[in-house]
Amino acid sequence: MAYLMLLLNMLLLVAGQITWKIGLQQQGGIHLGNLLQVLFSPLILLGIALYAVATGLWFVVLSRLPLSLAYPLQSLAYAAGIFAAWYFFGESVPLNRWIGAAVIVLGAVMIAAK
Repeated sequence: MAYLMLLLNMLLLVAGQITWKIGLQQQGGIHLGNLLQVLFSPLILLGIALYAVATGLWFVVLSRLPLSLAYPLQSLAYAAGIFAAWYFFGESVPLNRWIGAAVIVLGAVMIAAK
């Protein structure tokens, strides 16, 4: 169950980043003139809420798994973020980033191996 919560935590973190990116695009970016408008826009607030739930799940994960296992496994969110950038935003992801994501996944597999 702790691993499922960790997976959900990672998915919520990536979803929060996606939501923030879309929200910032809709606002035309962020600058001093629109700071409050951006911070209180619905998608930015949704991203904050997703991060809040992810943090609550993280507390549960930390209470059930060793930090030396949970924290490195959470790095899979970085690899998922690269995929999300490519899939949702059509970002051109160079080969070196895909290789880096594969290294992260391989590292997580090695850390999780018993």
